[in-house]
Amino acid sequence: MPEPVDVSPPFRWDLVTPDQLGSMLAGGPEPELWFIDDLTECAGKVLARSGNGDLLFVGRSLDSMFDLLSGALAGIATEQRLARLPFSFHRRPVVDGRGKWRVPALSAEQRTAARRVLTDLDVTPHALARRRRPVTFVDVVHEGSTFAELFELLDDWIAESREPWEVVRRKLRFLGVTRRRKTSPHTWRWQQHAEWTRRLPAASVQNVSLHALVWSYFGDHQTKLTRSFRPDRWLRPDDGPGRDERARQALAEAVALVAYGRGASGRRALASGIDREPALAQPWLRSLVRRLNGV
Repeated sequence: MPEPVDVSPPFRWDLVTPDQLGSMLAGGPEPELWFIDDLTECAGKVLARSGNGDLLFVGRSLDSMFDLLSGALAGIATEQRLARLPFSFHRRPVVDGRGKWRVPALSAEQRTAARRVLTDLDVTPHALARRRRPVTFVDVVHEGSTFAELFELLDDWIAESREPWEVVRRKLRFLGVTRRRKTSPHTWRWQQHAEWTRRLPAASVQNVSLHALVWSYFGDHQTKLTRSFRPDRWLRPDDGPGRDERARQALAEAVALVAYGRGASGRRALASGIDREPALAQPWLRSLVRRLNGV
């Protein structure tokens, strides 16, 4: 169990039961969800390839997918749970004259803070070794550096705890949302170049592709509702939500995504995104699709 430490992850509104918004959305224009078809199809594949794991969305890049799925799964009988793991591992250039980048090593205080956040999400070595279903971490992926840092953080903790690795490794899954490209025998795949992925079962590291423009919007350009939660901010007090015009527009977009996911057409579109996925052979996914279709 991590030592007691005061950690304040960035505040984000609960948009499924939004009783805190007040007048934040009053008078604003309707958001244009130009990306909704691509996002919904991708979210369906994320569900299908999750291994029936609880979905933890890492960082902020896929907040829109979290919002869409939060609405879609609200009130549906399913074991799957959704949560956000707001970690952002900040990279900086290595001072060696070759322009490389690296993630600075975490301090003892930062490791304790990270473990506190994971403990609040019930993602501890003890809990992982005893849970029935896996935890599936989801993030946009370019080279996989965030997943690598997260795996190292968990790996060190598991080794210290002396929980059985052969049991824990089967409860960890990593699902990368990648930029869609033309495939060829020479296509670069991040997981094939990451040594840590070889320590997990082959099915535990998977990808879902997303249209390049939508991937770039979520990963690089979209206004987020929370500040970046980098290691140097893990021990700082939270400064609360933004309330400027950009924040209001981002909030309106997030609320609209929850509403779309909750609606019948959004749920049917999500179920359609699961079509032809091999995991449909598994009862848990067939049952989820029936519920999304209102059957």
